[in-house]
Amino acid sequence: MKKIFKKLATPINKQLHKTVVKNQFEKRIQSQPLKLVIGASGLTQKGWIKTEQAFLDLLDESTWQYYFPAKNVEAILAEHVWEHLSIKDGQLAAGICYTYLKPNGYLRIAVPDGYHPSEDYINHVKPGGSGIGADEHEVLYTYQTLKSMLESIGFEVKLLEYFDENGDFHHHTWHEKDGFIHRSKAHDKRNKNGELNYTSLIVDAIKPIHSL
Repeated sequence: MKKIFKKLATPINKQLHKTVVKNQFEKRIQSQPLKLVIGASGLTQKGWIKTEQAFLDLLDESTWQYYFPAKNVEAILAEHVWEHLSIKDGQLAAGICYTYLKPNGYLRIAVPDGYHPSEDYINHVKPGGSGIGADEHEVLYTYQTLKSMLESIGFEVKLLEYFDENGDFHHHTWHEKDGFIHRSKAHDKRNKNGELNYTSLIVDAIKPIHSL
């Protein structure tokens, strides 16, 4: 009997969670500034608004038009989301974000780093890899491929953390308040004693101030 109740309760709890998050989202977007977290997975950050695919879909522009007709989003944060999209869908999603950001607004993306020098890391995060969720990964980006894709949309790209093709790590100062990335040099608990066991390719894609 308990097993049957648990099976019934799980989808009800999930639906209740989505409803609560949606209601909170609709209330919070009435305020300014608009800073959105895509694929929040229950994570919160002060000053940022959680979203769920059920009501704000990266690949369905009509959901963005419904909530943001003024196209006045200040910032969008997406940690380990873009690797779940095909290259084509990644471009589409970036284009939608570009449209609804206001000039000088930015999209902060973190994805697994295709140039990470650890073979174990690459095997963990590559499409079909051994890591949790890797069976749903579509793309393994490098700083070159991610930068190129975002620039093709019209973004100006600032590289924040990444490995290059020689296995050298590059880090440029970024601030948590501008979008906290858990899987990063400073914040991932797997990085100990100076060893970069788990980092992300992190970029800020900025909509030029002269954009229409």
